[in-house]
Amino acid sequence: MTVATLSIVPQANTESAESLSARVKRLQTEASDIAREHVMALEEALAGVSQLAAEIADGGEAYPVGARQIARQLIADTDSRAQTLSVILSRSAGR
Repeated sequence: MTVATLSIVPQANTESAESLSARVKRLQTEASDIAREHVMALEEALAGVSQLAAEIADGGEAYPVGARQIARQLIADTDSRAQTLSVILSRSAGR
């Protein structure tokens, strides 16, 4: 029976292939892209809230007066906020 000898072979460090500054820039870009997606998701959610509020506001007597009034206010507020987010996103896209 022969005894096998194990030797340690150093592996190439894949992280050192990318400079630290390049890695930071890549991660910042990735974080910025993810944050943009997150804000876009908020924009979509606000559109959904606005649609739901419109249904309640126009729902007639089946809905309590106070609920219809809050829904009307939400429509204006969410539309305004969504437009503001859209402007913010368009401004930040130019960076």
